[in-house]
Amino acid sequence: MKKFSDTRLHTGVFGRADLEAEGIAPSIIEAPDVVLVGSGIMSSTLAVMLKRLDPRLRIQMFEVTTELASEASEGWNNAGTGHAGICEMSYTPDRDQEGRVPIARALLIFEQFEHSMQFWGAMVANGMVDDPADFIQAVPHICFVKGVDDVAFLQARHAAMMEHHFFRGMRLTMDPSVIHAWVPLVMEGREPGPVAATVGDGTEVNFGLLARRLCGWLAQQEHCGIANGWKVTKLRRGVKGWQLGLRCAATGEVRDQHVKFVFVGAGGGSLPLLQSTGLAEVAGLGGFPIGGQWLVCDEPATCERHEAKVYGATPPSSPSLGSGHLDVRRLNGQRQLLFGPFASWTTRFLKHSGQWSDLPFSLRANNVTSLLRTAFRNGSLVRYLVKQGLQSMESRMQALREYYPNARSEHWRLVQAGIRVQAIKKKDRGALFFGTELFSSEDHSLAALLGASPGASVAVNIAFEVIQTCLPHLLASSEGRERMRQMIPTFDIDLKQPGNAASFEKNTREASDRLQINGRRRTAWAVTSTAFGEKK
Repeated sequence: MKKFSDTRLHTGVFGRADLEAEGIAPSIIEAPDVVLVGSGIMSSTLAVMLKRLDPRLRIQMFEVTTELASEASEGWNNAGTGHAGICEMSYTPDRDQEGRVPIARALLIFEQFEHSMQFWGAMVANGMVDDPADFIQAVPHICFVKGVDDVAFLQARHAAMMEHHFFRGMRLTMDPSVIHAWVPLVMEGREPGPVAATVGDGTEVNFGLLARRLCGWLAQQEHCGIANGWKVTKLRRGVKGWQLGLRCAATGEVRDQHVKFVFVGAGGGSLPLLQSTGLAEVAGLGGFPIGGQWLVCDEPATCERHEAKVYGATPPSSPSLGSGHLDVRRLNGQRQLLFGPFASWTTRFLKHSGQWSDLPFSLRANNVTSLLRTAFRNGSLVRYLVKQGLQSMESRMQALREYYPNARSEHWRLVQAGIRVQAIKKKDRGALFFGTELFSSEDHSLAALLGASPGASVAVNIAFEVIQTCLPHLLASSEGRERMRQMIPTFDIDLKQPGNAASFEKNTREASDRLQINGRRRTAWAVTSTAFGEKK
């Protein structure tokens, strides 16, 4: 099987010319069974899963930009955290009346990320994806807090999580010298006071690179086409299912295509397409775009001293957009540190192909009330976004110094991240639910992804949910279930149950071996202690 060049894929540049250079011209096939809008990690995962379940399927993917997976999945547009509930304190709400921390959501997300690991491992084992070290790295995931109240919370969180087999390797310390050994930048220059940290084995993932490799495999399969530089302008009910309006960005050519099933994985671009369908289920659906920014450090001596993703507690004044985090990143062959995210105001739904008019043009008579009600009920979010957008570079540096007290301004630069469009639904009556949500039409002929984190980390579970909901016949036979088991060995096993601890251990070890991170996936204590000359 012909493979895409490692150089093209490693640099993250993979557009029309690269497809043609590899002997695979961007193409629009006739009479596809499935059309996927967008080439990010969601669409690429679903496309590969469908083709593996039924090799006879005719699959077409459209991407509006000339480069594949260049929006939300691209490395600079997200933190690259393999979200598994280890360090994200927003997944474990505050203590209940008995003083215990509920961990149900963290368990669910951990299990879903395990499905992703199993799927990626299977792709490597089958020769579909090369060099896993290019897109996934073993990185300690750390919670760090200060102050009496937050230290008490972290102790309760650790106690609750350690009771489950998913998190039994997690370590807790309140010793500043131990935290210094794990993450010296976090402790150097810090004022004395109560501190605590937990550490567990986590990952860093380049979702853009992974998506491009999945697309590379798909493009080589019979009856499959990838057309980048083509925009899906509308979705309409037709005699043969769905009629897609298409426009070529380079030539202006306009054409139509008919298909029975459509998956819209176009990030912020999903909302306008859903609104064009005329579906009753879409009535009242609105979206509010939130831009993002990162502080990035390229200074080698600083970057070499931090080998972790460090998440803090979400400040009481901040809405549930997630806490700040100080992360090691490896993009385009270079090691960097990234801190954020900082929210920013925008009316665009997409970073590269969006327009200033995206938000106003999305307003409808049936969603204006929902948007206004949401703004009224979430005044803290509005104030937070305004405050974030008006920040100076120095105020951003002050936020960074909460995590890295000795940070020097000349070592950091501001980088634009991706754009997330928060879905606002009429039935929610002004409430906001941050997360990832799957939308499907009543007849299950169309599905779309809305929301953000944990997003890319649970793309495999989302793809499986799409198939269960909209294309269940692919799993109806024993052959179909066995094909799925070859991709996700535990897809029909509840790994959260105590009786399945051995199955979890076996399959997570196998996936880690395939992804070549088991040798590097020692406990974070061993990694950081060895790296900085501390005794284990």
